[in-house]
Amino acid sequence: MIQDPFFYLVAVPAVIMIGLSKGGIGGAGAMLGVPLVTLAIDPVRAAAILLPILVAMDLVSLYAWRGVYQTKSLAILLPGAALGVGIGWVLAGSIGEEEIRLIVGGIGLVFSLDHYLGHYFGGEAKRAPRPHQPAKGMIWGTVAGFTSFVAHAGGPPFQMYMLPLRLPPPVYAGTSVIFFAVVNALKLLPYFMLGQFSAANLQTSLVLMPLVPVATLTGVWLVKAVSPKFFYALSYALVLLVSLKLIFDAGMALMA
Repeated sequence: MIQDPFFYLVAVPAVIMIGLSKGGIGGAGAMLGVPLVTLAIDPVRAAAILLPILVAMDLVSLYAWRGVYQTKSLAILLPGAALGVGIGWVLAGSIGEEEIRLIVGGIGLVFSLDHYLGHYFGGEAKRAPRPHQPAKGMIWGTVAGFTSFVAHAGGPPFQMYMLPLRLPPPVYAGTSVIFFAVVNALKLLPYFMLGQFSAANLQTSLVLMPLVPVATLTGVWLVKAVSPKFFYALSYALVLLVSLKLIFDAGMALMA
């Protein structure tokens, strides 16, 4: 089990933010998970420690949002997601630690810029709901599956397809919960086969597990009762800052 106090200094808020997002309040908080924990340990181990926690959160969220989802979105996105998980599994041994940091930081940076530039230029808010586009859904689903496998960062690609549909917030939240519950379940066997579920990693996951129901159910409550404006603002700002640090650190290491 990890003993370093700095690890828990970043891991506890990371799990809380992920739990709030898993409850349905949005993907920005979930984006903070691996990047924050990666500040203390390598990204591969960070992903391995967080996966059991994500699965536990999925179980809580599935119960909280039971019966609220859109079948068509899932039918379009999930086949691509399964393919993306498979690609991530195949490439897992050939992607180095710094490359993963760069991928995670790059995903976060694109996600943040899309958010800020969209607000600045008035993009998404002024657009009418977009109809389903199965080909694009397959592509974004595959990207979501891959980025979820390497860094639990499938939220941005998922949102690239889902947000323009302009679904009612509860339907969007329930669909998101099912999508990532399936994706995380698909990742369990590959992570086990890759030897990521060591005793030390699982013990660390168990230490953080008590945060799961509190954070996740709080997220469910916030979606139903409170405006997420402050949460979104804080989350996007943190994603941007952490992503820039990861890109800087990875770039310096790769150039050394």
